Amino acid sequence: MNKTFSLLFLLKKNKQKANGTVPLYARITIDGIPKEISCKRTIQPELWDNKLQRLVGRTTEVKSMNNYLKTFEQEIYDAHHMAMKDKTPVTAAVVKSKVTGTDQAKYMIVPIFKEHNRKMWALVPDEYAEGTAERYDTSLKHTESFIQWKYKVTDINIEDIDYEFVTEFEFYLKTERSCCHNTAVKYVKNFQKIINICLKNEWIIRDPFLKYEAKVREVERDYLTLIELRTIYQKKFVSERLRLVRDIFIFSCYTGLAYIDVKQLSPENISYGIDGIKWIFKNRQKTDGPSNIPMLPIASEIVDRYSESPKCLNENRVLPILSNQKMNSYLKEIADVCGIKKDLTFHVARHTFATSVTLSNGVPIESVSKMLGHKNLKSTQVYARVLDVKVSADMQVLRNKLQEIMNSEDGKVLLSYTG
Repeated sequence: MNKTFSLLFLLKKNKQKANGTVPLYARITIDGIPKEISCKRTIQPELWDNKLQRLVGRTTEVKSMNNYLKTFEQEIYDAHHMAMKDKTPVTAAVVKSKVTGTDQAKYMIVPIFKEHNRKMWALVPDEYAEGTAERYDTSLKHTESFIQWKYKVTDINIEDIDYEFVTEFEFYLKTERSCCHNTAVKYVKNFQKIINICLKNEWIIRDPFLKYEAKVREVERDYLTLIELRTIYQKKFVSERLRLVRDIFIFSCYTGLAYIDVKQLSPENISYGIDGIKWIFKNRQKTDGPSNIPMLPIASEIVDRYSESPKCLNENRVLPILSNQKMNSYLKEIADVCGIKKDLTFHVARHTFATSVTLSNGVPIESVSKMLGHKNLKSTQVYARVLDVKVSADMQVLRNKLQEIMNSEDGKVLLSYTG
Protein backbone atom coordinates (compact mmCIF):
# COMPACT_ATOMS: atom_id res chain seq x y z
CA MET A 1 0.00 0.00 0.00
CA ASN A 2 1.44 3.42 -1.02
CA LYS A 3 1.91 5.83 1.83
CA THR A 4 2.06 9.64 1.64
CA PHE A 5 5.39 11.07 2.77
CA SER A 6 6.48 14.64 3.39
CA LEU A 7 9.44 16.38 5.02
CA LEU A 8 9.45 19.92 6.37
CA PHE A 9 12.01 21.95 8.31
CA LEU A 10 10.57 24.34 10.90
CA LEU A 11 11.68 26.71 13.63
CA LYS A 12 10.69 26.28 17.28
CA LYS A 13 10.24 29.95 18.06
CA ASN A 14 8.70 29.15 21.43
CA LYS A 15 12.10 27.74 22.48
CA GLN A 16 14.17 30.82 21.64
CA LYS A 17 17.58 30.97 23.32
CA ALA A 18 18.99 33.90 25.25
CA ASN A 19 21.17 34.86 22.28
CA GLY A 20 18.10 35.14 20.03
CA THR A 21 18.63 31.89 18.11
CA VAL A 22 15.89 29.23 17.84
CA PRO A 23 16.12 25.42 17.44
CA LEU A 24 15.59 23.90 14.00
CA TYR A 25 13.51 20.71 13.63
CA ALA A 26 12.62 18.35 10.80
CA ARG A 27 9.00 17.18 10.67
CA ILE A 28 8.35 13.82 8.97
CA THR A 29 4.72 13.08 8.09
CA ILE A 30 3.57 9.69 6.79
CA ASP A 31 -0.13 9.10 6.16
CA GLY A 32 -0.99 12.20 8.13
CA ILE A 33 0.90 11.15 11.27
CA PRO A 34 3.85 13.46 12.10
CA LYS A 35 7.06 12.94 14.00
CA GLU A 36 9.63 15.65 14.71
CA ILE A 37 13.41 15.29 14.89
CA SER A 38 15.76 17.86 16.33
CA CYS A 39 18.41 18.98 13.83
CA LYS A 40 20.73 19.70 16.78
CA ARG A 41 21.25 23.23 15.47
CA THR A 42 20.00 26.72 16.30
CA ILE A 43 19.79 29.63 13.84
CA GLN A 44 18.89 33.30 13.69
CA PRO A 45 15.17 33.31 12.71
CA GLU A 46 15.57 36.26 10.34
CA LEU A 47 17.95 34.19 8.18
CA TRP A 48 15.39 31.43 7.58
CA ASP A 49 13.41 31.24 4.32
CA ASN A 50 10.47 28.93 4.93
CA LYS A 51 9.61 28.69 1.22
CA LEU A 52 13.15 27.66 0.22
CA GLN A 53 13.56 25.60 3.37
CA ARG A 54 17.07 27.01 3.73
CA LEU A 55 18.97 29.90 5.27
CA VAL A 56 19.57 32.95 3.09
CA GLY A 57 22.87 34.77 2.92
CA ARG A 58 26.41 34.47 1.58
CA THR A 59 28.36 34.03 4.77
CA THR A 60 30.44 30.94 5.48
CA GLU A 61 28.17 30.10 8.42
CA VAL A 62 25.04 30.15 6.24
CA LYS A 63 26.67 27.96 3.54
CA SER A 64 27.87 25.51 6.19
CA MET A 65 24.42 25.28 7.77
CA ASN A 66 22.70 24.75 4.41
CA ASN A 67 25.15 21.96 3.55
CA TYR A 68 24.39 20.38 6.93
CA LEU A 69 20.63 20.56 6.27
CA LYS A 70 21.09 19.01 2.82
CA THR A 71 23.00 16.10 4.37
CA PHE A 72 20.44 15.73 7.17
CA GLU A 73 17.60 15.80 4.64
CA GLN A 74 19.30 13.05 2.64
CA GLU A 75 19.65 10.92 5.78
CA ILE A 76 15.90 11.15 6.30
CA TYR A 77 15.16 10.16 2.70
CA ASP A 78 17.63 7.27 2.99
CA ALA A 79 15.96 6.11 6.23
CA HIS A 80 12.57 6.24 4.53
CA HIS A 81 13.92 4.21 1.62
CA MET A 82 15.45 1.63 4.00
CA ALA A 83 12.14 1.27 5.85
CA MET A 84 10.38 0.61 2.56
CA LYS A 85 12.94 -2.08 1.67
CA ASP A 86 12.75 -3.74 5.10
CA LYS A 87 9.87 -5.99 6.07
CA THR A 88 8.87 -3.31 8.55
CA PRO A 89 5.72 -1.16 8.47
CA VAL A 90 6.69 2.31 7.22
CA THR A 91 5.64 5.00 9.69
CA ALA A 92 7.04 8.35 10.75
CA ALA A 93 8.10 6.77 14.04
CA VAL A 94 10.08 4.05 12.24
CA VAL A 95 11.84 6.57 9.99
CA LYS A 96 12.64 8.75 12.99
CA SER A 97 14.13 5.78 14.85
CA LYS A 98 16.38 4.96 11.88
CA VAL A 99 17.60 8.56 11.69
CA THR A 100 18.20 8.98 15.43
CA GLY A 101 19.37 5.43 16.07
CA THR A 102 17.00 5.10 19.01
CA ASP A 103 15.47 1.78 20.07
CA GLN A 104 12.07 1.63 18.46
CA ALA A 105 11.07 -1.63 20.21
CA LYS A 106 8.77 0.17 22.66
CA TYR A 107 6.67 1.31 19.73
CA MET A 108 6.14 -2.21 18.42
CA ILE A 109 3.08 -4.14 19.59
CA VAL A 110 4.70 -7.49 20.45
CA PRO A 111 7.20 -6.18 23.06
CA ILE A 112 4.46 -4.06 24.64
CA PHE A 113 2.15 -7.10 24.80
CA LYS A 114 4.93 -9.27 26.26
CA GLU A 115 5.75 -6.68 28.92
CA HIS A 116 2.07 -6.50 29.92
CA ASN A 117 1.92 -10.28 30.27
CA ARG A 118 5.16 -10.39 32.27
CA LYS A 119 3.73 -7.94 34.79
CA MET A 120 0.44 -9.83 34.91
CA TRP A 121 2.20 -13.11 35.75
CA ALA A 122 4.14 -11.30 38.48
CA LEU A 123 0.80 -10.42 40.11
CA VAL A 124 -0.54 -14.01 40.03
CA PRO A 125 -2.27 -15.06 42.27
CA ASP A 126 -2.59 -11.84 44.32
CA GLU A 127 -4.36 -9.74 41.67
CA TYR A 128 -4.90 -12.09 38.73
CA ALA A 129 -5.93 -15.71 38.40
CA GLU A 130 -3.50 -18.03 36.64
CA GLY A 131 -6.14 -18.73 34.00
CA THR A 132 -6.39 -15.02 33.17
CA ALA A 133 -2.64 -14.76 32.60
CA GLU A 134 -2.74 -17.87 30.43
CA ARG A 135 -5.51 -16.35 28.28
CA TYR A 136 -3.41 -13.25 27.66
CA ASP A 137 -0.48 -15.47 26.65
CA THR A 138 -2.77 -17.23 24.17
CA SER A 139 -4.04 -13.87 22.94
CA LEU A 140 -0.46 -12.75 22.32
CA LYS A 141 0.27 -15.90 20.31
CA HIS A 142 -2.83 -15.28 18.18
CA THR A 143 -1.73 -11.65 17.65
CA GLU A 144 1.74 -12.70 16.50
CA SER A 145 0.29 -15.34 14.17
CA PHE A 146 -2.16 -12.83 12.70
CA ILE A 147 0.58 -10.25 12.00
CA GLN A 148 2.62 -12.91 10.20
CA TRP A 149 -0.45 -14.12 8.27
CA LYS A 150 -1.69 -10.67 7.26
CA TYR A 151 1.46 -8.57 6.90
CA LYS A 152 4.19 -11.19 6.44
CA VAL A 153 6.26 -9.62 9.24
CA THR A 154 6.98 -10.65 12.82
CA ASP A 155 5.87 -7.38 14.42
CA ILE A 156 4.09 -4.13 13.61
CA ASN A 157 4.40 -0.56 14.83
CA ILE A 158 1.54 0.49 17.06
CA GLU A 159 0.88 3.53 14.89
CA ASP A 160 -0.03 1.22 12.01
CA ILE A 161 -2.77 -0.50 13.99
CA ASP A 162 -6.08 0.83 12.72
CA TYR A 163 -9.74 -0.18 12.48
CA GLU A 164 -8.94 -2.48 9.56
CA PHE A 165 -6.35 -4.29 11.68
CA VAL A 166 -8.92 -4.89 14.43
CA THR A 167 -11.67 -6.21 12.15
CA GLU A 168 -9.23 -8.34 10.16
CA PHE A 169 -7.90 -9.79 13.42
CA GLU A 170 -11.42 -10.86 14.40
CA PHE A 171 -11.96 -12.34 10.92
CA TYR A 172 -8.65 -14.25 11.20
CA LEU A 173 -9.60 -15.71 14.58
CA LYS A 174 -12.95 -16.93 13.26
CA THR A 175 -11.63 -18.38 9.99
CA GLU A 176 -7.97 -19.37 10.32
CA ARG A 177 -8.12 -20.26 14.03
CA SER A 178 -11.71 -21.61 13.99
CA CYS A 179 -12.74 -19.61 17.08
CA CYS A 180 -16.44 -19.19 17.78
CA HIS A 181 -17.79 -15.63 17.82
CA ASN A 182 -17.57 -15.12 21.58
CA THR A 183 -14.06 -16.56 21.84
CA ALA A 184 -12.84 -14.38 18.96
CA VAL A 185 -14.36 -11.25 20.53
CA LYS A 186 -12.73 -12.04 23.88
CA TYR A 187 -9.27 -12.34 22.27
CA VAL A 188 -9.84 -9.04 20.46
CA LYS A 189 -10.89 -7.46 23.77
CA ASN A 190 -7.65 -8.75 25.34
CA PHE A 191 -5.77 -7.05 22.52
CA GLN A 192 -7.78 -3.87 23.12
CA LYS A 193 -6.38 -3.68 26.65
CA ILE A 194 -2.87 -3.47 25.19
CA ILE A 195 -3.97 -0.69 22.83
CA ASN A 196 -5.47 1.18 25.80
CA ILE A 197 -2.05 1.03 27.49
CA CYS A 198 -0.53 2.64 24.38
CA LEU A 199 -3.21 5.35 24.38
CA LYS A 200 -2.76 6.15 28.07
CA ASN A 201 1.02 6.41 27.59
CA GLU A 202 0.38 8.69 24.59
CA TRP A 203 2.41 6.43 22.32
CA ILE A 204 -0.49 6.69 19.86
CA ILE A 205 -3.16 9.34 19.47
CA ARG A 206 -5.78 7.50 17.41
CA ASP A 207 -7.89 4.72 18.95
CA PRO A 208 -8.33 1.89 16.40
CA PHE A 209 -11.22 0.52 18.50
CA LEU A 210 -13.24 3.72 18.27
CA LYS A 211 -15.80 2.21 15.87
CA TYR A 212 -15.43 -1.43 16.91
CA GLU A 213 -18.77 -2.69 18.25
CA ALA A 214 -18.59 -6.48 18.41
CA LYS A 215 -20.38 -7.88 21.46
CA VAL A 216 -20.42 -11.24 23.18
CA ARG A 217 -23.55 -13.14 22.17
CA GLU A 218 -25.89 -14.83 24.60
CA VAL A 219 -25.33 -18.59 24.56
CA GLU A 220 -27.29 -21.46 26.02
CA ARG A 221 -25.19 -22.79 28.87
CA ASP A 222 -25.28 -26.48 29.73
CA TYR A 223 -26.52 -27.52 33.15
CA LEU A 224 -27.73 -30.75 34.70
CA THR A 225 -31.30 -31.47 35.63
CA LEU A 226 -31.91 -32.80 39.13
CA ILE A 227 -32.53 -36.25 37.61
CA GLU A 228 -29.15 -36.16 35.83
CA LEU A 229 -27.52 -34.88 39.01
CA ARG A 230 -29.04 -37.77 40.98
CA THR A 231 -27.86 -40.26 38.33
CA ILE A 232 -24.25 -39.13 38.74
CA TYR A 233 -24.51 -38.97 42.54
CA GLN A 234 -25.91 -42.50 42.86
CA LYS A 235 -23.68 -44.12 40.24
CA LYS A 236 -21.36 -46.82 41.61
CA PHE A 237 -17.90 -46.23 40.14
CA VAL A 238 -15.23 -48.91 40.34
CA SER A 239 -12.47 -46.40 39.63
CA GLU A 240 -11.35 -44.42 42.66
CA ARG A 241 -10.33 -41.43 40.52
CA LEU A 242 -13.82 -41.25 38.98
CA ARG A 243 -15.40 -41.42 42.45
CA LEU A 244 -13.17 -38.54 43.55
CA VAL A 245 -13.95 -36.40 40.48
CA ARG A 246 -17.67 -37.20 40.84
CA ASP A 247 -17.68 -36.15 44.50
CA ILE A 248 -15.90 -32.85 43.90
CA PHE A 249 -18.16 -32.09 40.93
CA ILE A 250 -21.29 -32.82 43.02
CA PHE A 251 -19.88 -30.61 45.79
CA SER A 252 -19.64 -27.74 43.29
CA CYS A 253 -23.18 -28.45 42.07
CA TYR A 254 -24.47 -27.93 45.63
CA THR A 255 -22.29 -24.90 46.48
CA GLY A 256 -21.89 -23.06 43.15
CA LEU A 257 -18.14 -22.65 43.65
CA ALA A 258 -15.93 -22.36 40.55
CA TYR A 259 -12.96 -24.69 40.08
CA ILE A 260 -10.33 -22.28 41.43
CA ASP A 261 -12.43 -21.53 44.51
CA VAL A 262 -12.91 -25.23 45.29
CA LYS A 263 -9.18 -25.74 44.82
CA GLN A 264 -8.36 -22.94 47.28
CA LEU A 265 -11.02 -23.91 49.84
CA SER A 266 -9.47 -24.49 53.26
CA PRO A 267 -11.02 -25.59 56.59
CA GLU A 268 -10.77 -21.96 57.74
CA ASN A 269 -13.34 -21.05 55.07
CA ILE A 270 -15.99 -23.23 56.73
CA SER A 271 -17.65 -22.19 59.98
CA TYR A 272 -21.07 -21.95 61.58
CA GLY A 273 -23.38 -19.20 60.42
CA ILE A 274 -26.11 -17.23 62.15
CA ASP A 275 -28.54 -20.14 61.65
CA GLY A 276 -26.36 -22.66 63.48
CA ILE A 277 -25.39 -24.65 60.36
CA LYS A 278 -22.10 -24.75 58.48
CA TRP A 279 -21.45 -22.03 55.92
CA ILE A 280 -18.70 -21.43 53.39
CA PHE A 281 -17.19 -17.95 53.77
CA LYS A 282 -14.80 -17.17 50.94
CA ASN A 283 -13.87 -14.37 48.57
CA ARG A 284 -14.02 -15.43 44.92
CA GLN A 285 -10.68 -15.59 43.15
CA LYS A 286 -12.12 -14.04 39.97
CA THR A 287 -13.74 -10.92 41.45
CA ASP A 288 -12.47 -10.89 45.04
CA GLY A 289 -16.12 -10.45 46.04
CA PRO A 290 -17.53 -12.36 49.04
CA SER A 291 -19.29 -15.66 48.39
CA ASN A 292 -21.12 -16.82 51.54
CA ILE A 293 -22.96 -20.12 51.09
CA PRO A 294 -24.99 -22.18 53.58
CA MET A 295 -23.87 -25.80 53.10
CA LEU A 296 -26.51 -28.26 51.94
CA PRO A 297 -26.37 -31.79 53.44
CA ILE A 298 -24.77 -33.42 50.37
CA ALA A 299 -21.99 -30.81 50.31
CA SER A 300 -21.30 -31.34 54.03
CA GLU A 301 -21.29 -35.10 53.51
CA ILE A 302 -18.62 -34.84 50.79
CA VAL A 303 -16.43 -32.55 52.91
CA ASP A 304 -16.60 -35.02 55.81
CA ARG A 305 -15.70 -37.88 53.45
CA TYR A 306 -12.30 -36.34 52.67
CA SER A 307 -11.54 -34.73 56.02
CA GLU A 308 -8.80 -37.29 56.74
CA SER A 309 -7.31 -37.30 53.22
CA PRO A 310 -3.49 -37.04 53.46
CA LYS A 311 -3.42 -34.54 50.59
CA CYS A 312 -6.03 -32.36 52.30
CA LEU A 313 -4.19 -32.48 55.62
CA ASN A 314 -0.78 -31.73 54.07
CA GLU A 315 -2.05 -28.84 51.91
CA ASN A 316 -4.66 -27.49 54.36
CA ARG A 317 -7.41 -28.02 51.80
CA VAL A 318 -11.00 -29.23 52.11
CA LEU A 319 -10.96 -31.44 49.00
CA PRO A 320 -8.10 -33.23 47.14
CA ILE A 321 -8.92 -31.70 43.78
CA LEU A 322 -7.05 -32.59 40.58
CA SER A 323 -5.99 -30.16 37.85
CA ASN A 324 -8.79 -28.49 35.92
CA GLN A 325 -7.69 -30.26 32.75
CA LYS A 326 -7.84 -33.69 34.39
CA MET A 327 -11.14 -32.92 36.09
CA ASN A 328 -12.74 -31.99 32.75
CA SER A 329 -11.27 -35.03 31.04
CA TYR A 330 -12.63 -37.41 33.69
CA LEU A 331 -16.00 -35.63 33.76
CA LYS A 332 -16.46 -36.49 30.08
CA GLU A 333 -15.79 -40.12 30.99
CA ILE A 334 -18.36 -39.88 33.81
CA ALA A 335 -20.93 -38.42 31.41
CA ASP A 336 -20.41 -41.35 29.03
CA VAL A 337 -20.75 -43.92 31.81
CA CYS A 338 -23.93 -42.25 33.08
CA GLY A 339 -25.45 -41.85 29.62
CA ILE A 340 -25.55 -38.06 29.82
CA LYS A 341 -25.37 -36.48 26.35
CA LYS A 342 -23.97 -33.13 27.44
CA ASP A 343 -20.51 -31.58 27.30
CA LEU A 344 -19.77 -32.06 30.96
CA THR A 345 -17.14 -29.67 32.32
CA PHE A 346 -16.46 -28.45 35.84
CA HIS A 347 -18.13 -25.10 35.12
CA VAL A 348 -21.39 -26.95 34.37
CA ALA A 349 -21.59 -27.50 38.12
CA ARG A 350 -21.84 -23.76 38.77
CA HIS A 351 -24.63 -23.44 36.19
CA THR A 352 -26.38 -26.44 37.74
CA PHE A 353 -26.30 -24.85 41.19
CA ALA A 354 -27.75 -21.60 39.84
CA THR A 355 -30.38 -23.22 37.64
CA SER A 356 -31.55 -26.63 38.85
CA VAL A 357 -30.57 -26.57 42.52
CA THR A 358 -31.60 -23.04 43.54
CA LEU A 359 -33.60 -20.91 41.08
CA SER A 360 -35.85 -23.71 39.85
CA ASN A 361 -36.66 -24.56 43.47
CA GLY A 362 -37.82 -21.08 44.33
CA VAL A 363 -34.66 -19.55 45.79
CA PRO A 364 -34.85 -15.81 44.95
CA ILE A 365 -32.35 -14.58 42.39
CA GLU A 366 -31.01 -12.03 44.89
CA SER A 367 -29.99 -14.84 47.25
CA VAL A 368 -28.48 -16.88 44.41
CA SER A 369 -26.53 -13.83 43.25
CA LYS A 370 -25.06 -13.34 46.72
CA MET A 371 -24.05 -17.00 47.04
CA LEU A 372 -22.42 -16.94 43.59
CA GLY A 373 -20.39 -13.91 44.65
CA HIS A 374 -21.73 -11.68 41.87
CA LYS A 375 -21.51 -7.91 42.22
CA ASN A 376 -24.80 -7.31 40.39
CA LEU A 377 -27.89 -9.21 39.27
CA LYS A 378 -26.96 -8.82 35.61
CA SER A 379 -24.13 -11.33 36.11
CA THR A 380 -26.52 -13.79 37.76
CA GLN A 381 -29.07 -13.49 34.97
CA VAL A 382 -26.59 -15.26 32.66
CA TYR A 383 -27.23 -18.38 34.73
CA ALA A 384 -30.84 -17.65 35.59
CA ARG A 385 -32.79 -19.34 32.84
CA VAL A 386 -36.43 -19.97 33.70
CA LEU A 387 -37.03 -23.67 33.33
CA ASP A 388 -40.20 -25.03 31.72
CA VAL A 389 -40.77 -27.18 34.76
CA LYS A 390 -40.68 -24.09 37.00
CA VAL A 391 -43.06 -22.23 34.69
CA SER A 392 -45.36 -25.26 34.74
CA ALA A 393 -45.28 -25.44 38.54
CA ASP A 394 -45.99 -21.72 38.90
CA MET A 395 -48.91 -21.93 36.49
CA GLN A 396 -50.28 -24.95 38.38
CA VAL A 397 -50.37 -22.85 41.54
CA LEU A 398 -52.32 -20.24 39.58
CA ARG A 399 -54.73 -22.90 38.26
CA ASN A 400 -55.40 -24.14 41.77
CA LYS A 401 -56.11 -20.64 43.03
CA LEU A 402 -58.46 -19.87 40.14
CA GLN A 403 -60.24 -23.20 40.59
CA GLU A 404 -60.65 -22.49 44.28
CA ILE A 405 -62.28 -19.16 43.49
CA MET A 406 -64.52 -20.71 40.87
CA ASN A 407 -65.69 -23.31 43.36
CA SER A 408 -66.36 -20.82 46.12
CA GLU A 409 -69.90 -20.53 47.46
CA ASP A 410 -70.69 -17.10 46.04
CA GLY A 411 -69.24 -18.10 42.65
CA LYS A 412 -67.46 -14.81 42.28
CA VAL A 413 -64.19 -14.67 40.37
CA LEU A 414 -61.98 -11.93 41.68
CA LEU A 415 -59.44 -10.70 39.17
CA SER A 416 -56.95 -7.94 39.72
CA TYR A 417 -54.87 -6.16 37.12
CA THR A 418 -51.89 -3.99 37.72
CA GLY A 419 -50.98 -1.83 34.73
